[in-house]
Amino acid sequence: MELEMESMASAIGLSVPVFRFLLCFVATIPVSFLRRFVPGTLPKHIYAAASGAFLSYLSFGFSSNLHFLVPMLIGYFSMVFYRRLCGFITFFAGFGYLIGCHVYYMSGDAWKEGGIDATGALMVVTLKVISCAINCNDGILKEEGLREAQKKNRLLRVPSLIEYFGYCLCCGSHFAGPVYEMKDYLDWTEQKGIWNYAGGRPAPSPYGAVIRALIQAAICMGLYLYLSPYFPLSRFTDPVYQEWGFWKRLSYQYMAGFTARWKYYFIWSISEASMIISGLGFSGWSDSSPPKPRWDNAKNVDILGVEFARSSAELPLVWNIQVSTWLRYYVYERLIQKGKKPGFFQLLATQTVSAVWHGLYPGYIIFFVQSALMIAGSKVIYRWQQAIPQNMVLVRKIFTFSNFAYTLLVLNYSAVGFMVLSLHETLASYGSVYYIGTVVPIVVFLLGNIIKPARATRSKARKEQ
Repeated sequence: MELEMESMASAIGLSVPVFRFLLCFVATIPVSFLRRFVPGTLPKHIYAAASGAFLSYLSFGFSSNLHFLVPMLIGYFSMVFYRRLCGFITFFAGFGYLIGCHVYYMSGDAWKEGGIDATGALMVVTLKVISCAINCNDGILKEEGLREAQKKNRLLRVPSLIEYFGYCLCCGSHFAGPVYEMKDYLDWTEQKGIWNYAGGRPAPSPYGAVIRALIQAAICMGLYLYLSPYFPLSRFTDPVYQEWGFWKRLSYQYMAGFTARWKYYFIWSISEASMIISGLGFSGWSDSSPPKPRWDNAKNVDILGVEFARSSAELPLVWNIQVSTWLRYYVYERLIQKGKKPGFFQLLATQTVSAVWHGLYPGYIIFFVQSALMIAGSKVIYRWQQAIPQNMVLVRKIFTFSNFAYTLLVLNYSAVGFMVLSLHETLASYGSVYYIGTVVPIVVFLLGNIIKPARATRSKARKEQ
C-alpha cells in the first residue's frame, strides 16, 4: 500500500504526506454527504466529532488530535468556570498555543519542501474555539449596545461537551476552513432557523452547487500543475533572476503570485463542495423568481473578484472570506471605541493578528503589514475618485483604472513575502524591483493626508462606499 501511494504521489509530483493529506481532504466530501443520513441530534454531533478526528488521524497521525484538544479544552473550561472572561482567556491562550506549535514545527519550511503537518487544521480550530468563547461571553452581556453580528451569534448557554467537539472537528471545514459560528452549527444540527424546512420550502438540493465547486477545483488544480514548473519560488534567489531587467522581474513576481493562488483556489473549492453537500453551507434563498438556494456559508473565495479587484479594500471580501469575516467580527470591530471611527490602527492590528495566525515567519509579518498599507492607500485613491464631479467621466475612469493597477501591483509584489517566508528572500525579491510595492502605498497614503477632498464630498463618498 505504501509503495502504491508513493508511486501515485510521485506521478503527480507530490510527496507522500501531501498526497495522503489530499486523499483525506477529498474524503471530507463523501463523509459530509453521509452525515445527511445520520438520524437524531446527538448522533450527528458524535458523527461530526468522530469523523473529523478519524480523518485527522489518517492524515497527520494521532498527535494531531492531541494538539487540537489543547485549545479546545482551554476554551471549554474557560466557558464553564470563568464565563465572564472566557473570550479573553481563550483568545490569548489559544493564540499562544498556536504560536508555540508554529515555532516548534516551523510548518512553512515543511510546506515549501513538500511536507505537511496538523498546524493548518489547528489554525482553523483555534479560530473556532475563540469565536465560540467570545460569543459565550457576549451571551451574558446586555443586548443593548451589542453590534448586529454579536446579537446574531451570541450564545445564551454554554454548549454541551459533545456539541462543542462536533463543532470544532466537523470534517466539512476541519482541514482548511471555512470557519463558521457555533450558533450556525447548532441550528444546522437541530434543524432550526434557515435549516427548518417543516411547513416551508423543501430542503435545497446541493448537487448542482457541489458539481460546480468540483469542476472549479479541477480547473484550479490543472492550472496550478501546469504553471508551477514555469514559475518556481527558487527563482527569486537564482542569479539569472538578478540579471533580468526591472519589468521582467516585476512580471515574474506577478506570475509567481498568480500561480500560487490557484493552489488555494483548489483547496477552498474542495472545502466548499464538502460544506455544501453537508447542508451547512446553506445561507438562505435568493430574492429571484423562482428563489434559488444560496451557499455563502461555504464560500471562501471569489476567484474573479480577486483577480480583477478594482480596489485593495475589496480583497478581504473576496479572498479567504470567512477568515476575513472572523477578523472583522472578533478583532477589527472590537478595537473600535464607542463613538469613534476606525482608523489605520485597527487595520494594522487586524492584519498583525492575521500574520501571527499564519505563523511567525518574517515573510508573513511583512506581507500583512504591507496589506494594511495597501488597503489604506487604495482607500485614498477611492476618496479622490469620489471627489471627481460626475460629469468628468473620463477622469473618474482613469482613477478607477489607477486603483485596479495599484491593487494588481502591490498585491503580487507583497505576495512574494507570503510565499518565500524568509527575511532574506523577501527583501531580495522586494529589492529587485526597488521596493516599488512598499514605496507607492506609503506615498499615496501620505498624499492622502495632504490632498483631501471637500468635507461634503467625503461624506457623500462614505455613504456610497
